Amino acid sequence: MRLLLIEEDARRGAQFGARLGEWRPQAQLVLHSPVRQGMLLPEFLAQGFDAVLLAEAWPGGRGLTWLRELVTRRGFAPLVYLSDGDAAASREAAALGALLLPRGELERDTFTQVLTTAEQRQAHAQALWRSSNAGRSTQSFGDAFIRGYRCIRRLASSATADLYLAESERAGALVVLKVARDPRTEQEQPLDPFRRFLQEHEIAQRIASDAVVRLHDLGVSDEHAWLVMEYFPRGDLRRRMRGRLTVREALQFAAAIARALHSVHDAGVLHRDLKPGNIMLRDDGSIALIDFGMSKDAALALDITETGTIFGTPHYMSPEQGHAEPIDARSDLYSLGVILYEMLTRQKPFRADNPMAIVYQHRKAAVPRLSAKFAPVQPVLEKLLAKLPEERFASAAEAAAALEDTLARWRSLRAASR
Repeated sequence: MRLLLIEEDARRGAQFGARLGEWRPQAQLVLHSPVRQGMLLPEFLAQGFDAVLLAEAWPGGRGLTWLRELVTRRGFAPLVYLSDGDAAASREAAALGALLLPRGELERDTFTQVLTTAEQRQAHAQALWRSSNAGRSTQSFGDAFIRGYRCIRRLASSATADLYLAESERAGALVVLKVARDPRTEQEQPLDPFRRFLQEHEIAQRIASDAVVRLHDLGVSDEHAWLVMEYFPRGDLRRRMRGRLTVREALQFAAAIARALHSVHDAGVLHRDLKPGNIMLRDDGSIALIDFGMSKDAALALDITETGTIFGTPHYMSPEQGHAEPIDARSDLYSLGVILYEMLTRQKPFRADNPMAIVYQHRKAAVPRLSAKFAPVQPVLEKLLAKLPEERFASAAEAAAALEDTLARWRSLRAASR
């Protein structure tokens, strides 16, 4: 049994968890804070849960308000209303179809009876859904049928893969499902998208850090490889950059990216395609790097690109990467420098009508000067964007420390000017 409890009072949540553990030792209780985490995402149907339990009230909110909205979501898990004695609210909750569980009944048979009823309802509903035409169609992701995932919508497409927003029964959450577009064949080539896709999974799994996207599942269906990863409702850094960032925010993001790169490099991995679209934002404000499809894992000696082939995004490539020369961790730091410049100025440091002209500027053009108001950031920017790798920071950890020092100096200058 897996239950989702909407409750702000941690003590009450612990009491409920203890009672559940006495009854079903293997049961899983997931707590959702309505104040800190907000309303459940509109696409979420809680299909990985046997029931969703709603507290009657919390600071600034009521379970009944949530219940009125959740019952409109077709296919949502059974709802259980935890009544604290408001008779009118309990009557309305029952009229809306929720099961009632008075708080005072936690130690009695009512507790097990209500949860067993919810579990049976969900099992029946899921069995009907899986065997229906609608159930089968919503488990189709392009040409691949992937059991246990409900397709919500396609998010994006590339030459090698399609990205879908989906709900995972196993994870009990919304996820992103990445499906390779080309089916696996017997005559795989060195640059086969399927091979790159599977190596992306291996590389990301080996980096034990919260600064990297969390992966949930991997498989092959109808000859298509697929990968299940964490969903980021707040989107990527590119979206955040559409609004104006302060210098403080830009330096904070840059330092966080540098720390993330340190974790990646420490695992023997080069990202090789660092750009705002591959830097995701979590609800707590932290970042996570994604898309290791073009990464090189030095520890495993896995290089999924051919010698002399250029991969990456020209605007963010280091000079050596743009010219298909050997690269190391300092190449990713150059990409970070481009991102920092863009966060501050809302422009890329080098612009041209064609990719090769941009690659040429990365190698030959002078590091751009920031305006006077950004002057304290110029030294760290020049170090990141140095043309020669040996003139950059020696490591991502060193870059992170320099960015944090720059942030501290910026704050001191701002405080002194007030």
